[in-house]
Formats: sequence, C-alpha cells, structure tokens
Amino acid sequence: MAARPADIGGAGASAHGRGLAIALGAVLLISFDALMVRLADAPHWDIVFWRGWLICLSLGAWMVVTGTPLKLPSGRRERWLIMASVVLLSGNTTLFVLSVTYTAVANTVVILAASPFFAALFSRIFLHEAVPLRTWAAIALSVLGVVVVFGGGLQGGSVLGDSLALLLAMTVGAQLTILRRFPAVARLPLVCVSGAIAGAMAIPFSDPFSLSLSSYTVIGIMGILQMPLATVLLTVATRYLPSPEVSLCLLIETILGPIWVWWLLGEAVPSLTLVGGALILTTVAVHATLALRAERQTRLA
Repeated sequence: MAARPADIGGAGASAHGRGLAIALGAVLLISFDALMVRLADAPHWDIVFWRGWLICLSLGAWMVVTGTPLKLPSGRRERWLIMASVVLLSGNTTLFVLSVTYTAVANTVVILAASPFFAALFSRIFLHEAVPLRTWAAIALSVLGVVVVFGGGLQGGSVLGDSLALLLAMTVGAQLTILRRFPAVARLPLVCVSGAIAGAMAIPFSDPFSLSLSSYTVIGIMGILQMPLATVLLTVATRYLPSPEVSLCLLIETILGPIWVWWLLGEAVPSLTLVGGALILTTVAVHATLALRAERQTRLA
C-alpha cells in the first residue's frame, strides 16, 4: 500500500529533526576547540603534534571498527587533487592552533566564518561554477567585516594571528572546493591521514614528551574524543540535512567559541571584532538562509 503524504512528511520531519540534533551536537563539541587549545597551556607545536596524531589514531580505529573504505579516484590528476586536499586539511589544523595562539579567539573564529565565501570564489575560478549574485554580495560584505577585524588586530598587536586566521579561511575554502569536486570520496579517511601529516610536520619544532600531566589530559580529550566525535557527527548529519543548513548550524560555533574562552578564562572580545563579527555572521546567516530556501524550492519544483 502506498504511503500517505502525511506519513511521508512525518518521516521527513523526523529525519530532519534527527539531522539537526546531530549537527548541533557536533557544533557544540567544535565550539570548545579554541578553549581546549588555551587550557592545554602548552607550546603550539606540541599541541599540533599530539592533536594530529591522536585524531589520526582515533579516527583510524573508528574506520577499522566500521569498515570504512578509502576509495580514490582512478585518474592521476584527480588523485593529486585529493592529496592536495589532505595537505590543506593538515595545514588547517596547524593554522588554527597557531592563530589562536597569536590572536584573540574571537578574531580567529570570526575571520574563519568567511571560509564558505572563499570556497565559492575558488569554485568559480577553478570549477567554473556559476556564483549567484547573493554570494558575490556576501563575499564583499564578509571581506569588509574581515578588514574591520584586522583593524582591531592592528590596534592590539595581533596582526600575525589575524593573518594566520585569514590564511586558514582561504585554505579551508580551497579544501572545500576540492572536496566538492569529488563528492563520492569518503571524508573520514582524509581527516585521519591529514592528522598524521600535521603531527609529522610538527616533529622538528616540538618537544612532545615534556608536557605536564594537565596538558596531556586536555590534549588527550581534544584529540581522542572531542574532534574525532565532532567530525563523525558532522559526517552523519550531512545524510539528513542539506549543506546550507549544516553551514548555518556551524555559525553557532563562531558565537559559542569566544563565549567559552571569555567565561572560563576572562579573555575579552576586541570591540572592532564585535563590529566585524556582527557583519560577517549576519551576512553568512542571511546567505545560508537564502541558499537553503532556494534549494528547497528547487527540490519542490
């Protein structure tokens, strides 16, 4: 017997609610990332070392348990692009830790919020995808917001950390562009390998066996539980939610991240970061909402 429309709608609503709960859980975990880096109270290269290798080991164990395969594209050029994506992802791990070390947490997460627009720009340049007018407008407003945040960095002497955050937003956008080119490639193996690369890159600059017990505890929670679990949850959430809606959920991390650091460590948010952040967050939220509405209209049509 054919299902009634009400039944279909109910199932869809249930799946959507499940996906939303999973995505929000992942975002809540990610929002503690900058706080954990601060609480580790360790040299940044030591954090990169342990964070990278622990993410690699924990996700590797998860893939063994679940039997997750690593399927690469058949063409040589495509495989080189996937390798570039892994290198970029490992660089993202390093850049985040370095940026949080040298500037306010709010500056890092606010500038990072502009990464989807770098992805749109790179998609236009390298994948020749049409970019809607709303996205170009959002890119322009986000760039303005980043400039405002940089103004605060110039006043507070954190221009290095802000520059690293801007580079991070670019590399995240580039990595998202490559993954968009290969939607069938499993994400977890890429994150796992990128963790090993980040850990290996930190070896010449780190002294990972000289930390305190408290530092090892915080880094262990970060590398074994927090980030791997958040990565798995985000991957599962994309089965139930369209990508614009997942991106909209990720905005919550931009707000919560500085709040945790301010609440527990007393790190103030620079005034210009509040202005630039409000501009970027509003822009990303409006853009994601419009994109989600357009996607729903396309599905209905």
